[in-house]
Amino acid sequence: MVLEEMGLALSKGQSNEVMDLVRKAIDAGIDVKEILNEGLLNAMSAIGVKFKNNEVFVPEVLIAARAMNAGLTVLEPLLVDADVEPTGKIVLGTVKGDLHDIGKNLVAMMMKGAGFEVIDLGVNVDSSKFIDKAEEVGADIICMSALLTTTMSNMKFVIEELEERGLRDKYIVMIGGAPVTTQFANQIGANAYTTDASSAATTAKELLN
Repeated sequence: MVLEEMGLALSKGQSNEVMDLVRKAIDAGIDVKEILNEGLLNAMSAIGVKFKNNEVFVPEVLIAARAMNAGLTVLEPLLVDADVEPTGKIVLGTVKGDLHDIGKNLVAMMMKGAGFEVIDLGVNVDSSKFIDKAEEVGADIICMSALLTTTMSNMKFVIEELEERGLRDKYIVMIGGAPVTTQFANQIGANAYTTDASSAATTAKELLN
């Protein structure tokens, strides 16, 4: 079955193979939603579970995610035509003063794997930029990452600015990063803190529903 082969190739990080199998599935007349859900997202979700259980590690997740993205480039034009709605829209970035991006990139990949449309603002992101972009694209969730204790306070500034603009209730705010805790999330009024990329995707889905 072509979708099973696709999942296997994705889990091994074989980007070209995944792209070929996506084309093959399209040519075989398999529905694009089925290719997306059964072929790509299921396989990525399985990697997420293995990552959570320490059965695979960051490098494996990154190469699998790269393969998934390769498959998505082939599929995306057809998804637009088939009017496939994403699970939700997420604006994400590492807060101002912080240049770390491995954790953020993992979260972006897991979110994509969960069917979200992800707008990645990169690192060292101003509080206003998170909000302006969320407003511009009609996001549902703002995700912020920090790896330094000194930059964590910038998460609070984003929430304060949302309140000042009267937009706080419009967005789910999720935070993460090594020094961040549930206690800190409660203190600054974030909706959720998650310990890893896989939980972030699961929590985002739960909060949206």
